[in-house]
Amino acid sequence: MYVRDAKNREEVWLLDRIEEMGLDETAFRSRDYVIAIDEETNEKAGFGRIRIHKTDEETVCELTSIGVLEAWRGQGVGAHVVERLVQKAGDQDFEVVYSLTDQPEYLAQFGFEPIDESALPEKLRDRLTEKREGVQPDAVPTRLRVEDFQVPPGRREAFKAADAEEDDEPTESPEDFGIDPDEATYKYDTS
Repeated sequence: MYVRDAKNREEVWLLDRIEEMGLDETAFRSRDYVIAIDEETNEKAGFGRIRIHKTDEETVCELTSIGVLEAWRGQGVGAHVVERLVQKAGDQDFEVVYSLTDQPEYLAQFGFEPIDESALPEKLRDRLTEKREGVQPDAVPTRLRVEDFQVPPGRREAFKAADAEEDDEPTESPEDFGIDPDEATYKYDTS
């Protein structure tokens, strides 16, 4: 399992997963995303986005649209998506990153702390209002100093061994083949 930058050809996949999970796709650009990939199957397991907000006074960094496909949850995939996003923010000289989320307890394990709305940069206060009116009515602002980021114990090892949980195959019945099991005749006229 590894996390890499998204490619332009993955836009449709990303948009479909974002819609399925009810995440924010405002100002979508695939180049802002990272994707977790299973090395053995090349299957995509999770994703997240770094969004830069520029104003005349300041530039701020937001982590947003973080999602893990259901079969991959609980295996450290999200932790490593967040780690990669924070690393990218640090590489761009951001000392602080923000996230406006309805799951602050998830981000707390990495060192994110809830903050008062009044402590948000103005651009993010406006964004918080948009999120609450749209996809995340319960969104709260959180903040992390990049140097304080931490991967919770066990998440790194879980990530290395991550494997999609297989859904049980549905059992086929005679009806799947057009056979009426009570009469042992075809349900449909095949002549």
